[in-house]
Amino acid sequence: MTSVWESLTVDARDPSRLAHWWAEALGYQVISDRPDEVEIRRAPDQTPGIVFVPVSDDKITKNRLHIDLRPADQEAEVERLVDMGARHVDVGQGAVEWTVLADPEGNEFCVLRQRG
Repeated sequence: MTSVWESLTVDARDPSRLAHWWAEALGYQVISDRPDEVEIRRAPDQTPGIVFVPVSDDKITKNRLHIDLRPADQEAEVERLVDMGARHVDVGQGAVEWTVLADPEGNEFCVLRQRG
């Protein structure tokens, strides 16, 4: 027997705001928006989703898990995400082919180069 990946859960000071930001960034839909949980998915019947839950503490250290995005145009996507409120961050990555950004609450993610 194996398990099915249902969702990734993200702690957030403002779950609704962060969920809506990620929904726009990924082209996802907000499936539910309740005070204790906000979920986004590509489509209502598609998993996995990303669930945002409220926490009272701020993010302090580097993520132990992060999302990698692979757009058709890395430079344009980085610019779009920064315009939406992401920011460039240095997590010690050095000179690499991807760009490390943080979402509005400081959660790091990578924007990879296009394949090929």
